[in-house]
Amino acid sequence: MSDFSPDPWAQLRAATPARIALGRAGVAVPTRASLDFQFAHARARDAVHSELDVAALSQHLPGHQLLHVRSAAPSRAVYLRRPDLGRRLACGQANELPHAPCDVLIVVADGLSARAVQAHASGVIDALVPQLKGLRLGPVVIAQQARVAIGDEIGAKIGARLCVLLVGERPGLTVADSLGAYLTFAPQPGIRDSARNCVSNIHAQGGLSHAQAAAKIAWLAQAALNLGLTGTGLKENAPQIAGPGQGPEIAPP
Repeated sequence: MSDFSPDPWAQLRAATPARIALGRAGVAVPTRASLDFQFAHARARDAVHSELDVAALSQHLPGHQLLHVRSAAPSRAVYLRRPDLGRRLACGQANELPHAPCDVLIVVADGLSARAVQAHASGVIDALVPQLKGLRLGPVVIAQQARVAIGDEIGAKIGARLCVLLVGERPGLTVADSLGAYLTFAPQPGIRDSARNCVSNIHAQGGLSHAQAAAKIAWLAQAALNLGLTGTGLKENAPQIAGPGQGPEIAPP
């Protein structure tokens, strides 16, 4: 007679990346669970402290006019301690931006995970730009040590009707390279976060694919330009996208 009994939690664990039913070894978790947690924590911490490789990112964006700016945070260490400095451009940077009115301006900000930007920003842009056909697109602006609100100052200076800012999201203990997209109509310094729309969880570990994210962003962009607003007044009714080449066409609202 066998003493083996199936693990009642195995099926549930297979359905989620959440840390459930880890077991125990005395009064602690098993060694494997402890090491997995420490590894995930180290990956998240590395993602927060990592610097964006602007040259490598630029190579993955051929055919785009690229501009490079920095926030008022002089270093990564200062940026992490002073969120306010990451929300505005460094002294003199605004004067280097051209006044080039456009319908949609794409800004890429490293945020709290340069790893996410390195892995996903170019793929999302490649999938998004063809869906914005007929709209005037501005240059792609790469911003270092930057948070979401930096797009307001950049968009206002360039003269964008809509700013689409791609940013590395705060790493978690499951995913350290998740990208987010924030859309802001009529960007100006001082805009509240309630005036933005967000598409989050763009990553390869069960999150939105580049094609799925681009479809959602394109729908929101068209809706924002048609209605003249973003934020709580703009509700997403975009069709569900199953994956690359599998979803329905996105029509302007």
